[in-house]
Amino acid sequence: MIEVRPFDTLGTADHGWLKAKHHFSFARYFDPKRTNHGALRVWNDDEIAPNSGFPPHPHREMEIITYVRKGAITHDDSLGNHGRTVAGDVQVMSAGSGIRHAEYNREDETTTLFQIWIEPVAGGGTPSWGTKPFPRADRAGGFVPLASGFEGDEDALPIRAEARVLGATLKAGETAEYRMGTQRHAYLVAPDGRIDVNGVVAGPRDGIAITGETVLTVKALDDTEIVLVDSP
Repeated sequence: MIEVRPFDTLGTADHGWLKAKHHFSFARYFDPKRTNHGALRVWNDDEIAPNSGFPPHPHREMEIITYVRKGAITHDDSLGNHGRTVAGDVQVMSAGSGIRHAEYNREDETTTLFQIWIEPVAGGGTPSWGTKPFPRADRAGGFVPLASGFEGDEDALPIRAEARVLGATLKAGETAEYRMGTQRHAYLVAPDGRIDVNGVVAGPRDGIAITGETVLTVKALDDTEIVLVDSP
């Protein structure tokens, strides 16, 4: 089953400094048909104005993955971690038993990013944070794990979930394949172009919710990046 969720049907928030689209129920946006997709709980498409951001706030028992599309995001947290994640790179925060953090766009341009929340396999645990570069050239033509809870994905940032966040960079006409179990849930977004997934076409920033498929064949109809979450 493949369901396309057009970008203009997503939940919307506009706080001036932050413009967001919510693929799933979040904050004041609630759609009982869009509360999660398997263990995937949140996918926010955020635009953060220059020199603004999220002041310190708490999280617990959630794996929070940030994929920066343009610009950069600067992170500070209650563990003393500090770092800057730039376009194309990824940061992961395992909230565990509880953590406070702030995320700011310290740049002179708008930062755009995907923030993805995945439910962990178990509650509690010591919180942690990490960031890592993932050169777009290394993802050319196929999917590469960016964050993963599976052994064997040594180059990915670790998460405490039976899930993967993957990225691919495809030129128009190129195809990438991803194999998954029929009991798994996949969710894809191509931020910059149109893609065809097993014969179903979606536009830029549309959400694509997939269940019951063993193989995903993704063809780029335009040059684009693709972000994919595979979760239980």
